[in-house]
Amino acid sequence: MVTTPAPVPEAPAATISPLGRVFGVLFLPKKTFEDIVRKPSWLLPFAIFLALVVAVCVCLNLRMNWREYVSQQIEKSPQASQLSAEQKEQRIEGGAKFAPIFTYVFGIPVQIIIVFGVTLIMWGAYGLLGGASTNFSTALAITTHAFMTSLVSSPLFILILFLRPYGTVDLDNPLATNLAALLPDDSAKWLVALCKSFDIFVFWILILLAIGFSAVNPKKLKGAKPFTIAFTVWAIYVLIRVGVAFIFS
Repeated sequence: MVTTPAPVPEAPAATISPLGRVFGVLFLPKKTFEDIVRKPSWLLPFAIFLALVVAVCVCLNLRMNWREYVSQQIEKSPQASQLSAEQKEQRIEGGAKFAPIFTYVFGIPVQIIIVFGVTLIMWGAYGLLGGASTNFSTALAITTHAFMTSLVSSPLFILILFLRPYGTVDLDNPLATNLAALLPDDSAKWLVALCKSFDIFVFWILILLAIGFSAVNPKKLKGAKPFTIAFTVWAIYVLIRVGVAFIFS
């Protein structure tokens, strides 16, 4: 007897193009994330995210008066009263010289660490709390697409840089899309840290992450459960952030 080998199941085909996914998560997240989970991809959104980070760094250096900014930070520091005028000037010169370099050296790697950090944390949270077992590649695809909110936030930040007078942008809260924008300047650090966490773009990312991971296992992650997990992780982060700010304030 001749036996016919069983056909090898093919990987499910994606129905949305990589570029379509990038914009689709912003307007049709449920349908788009279902397609991403079927055929995970993360290179394009990650490349776009990095390109936007670099663009922000370039524009920041073009529009930021680093000498004035460093001077203000030194005056705000507790050690300011202990420094002589000459010591302050030396620190200002050094800070203004290296600030543009630090913008790239620290700004870009930090954003990469954030993306991979969020991926690992959410991958673990949804696996442990939601039973959504998946691989790291799928988790990274979900996270990088969720961070496509930067297609809105980054151009908005660049626009603010060029609309405001040279060197006057507030780096502590440039977009002012959170509750900290309503606080007076002399507010406690822990309160500022708390209010900054209630940010429109942060909530948008959390919602997209919840929708994305719910597509991994719709039977286990249905209703409010995926959103509860995402916002629970966020709440833990806020508690840590506020606690650190309170300790060092």
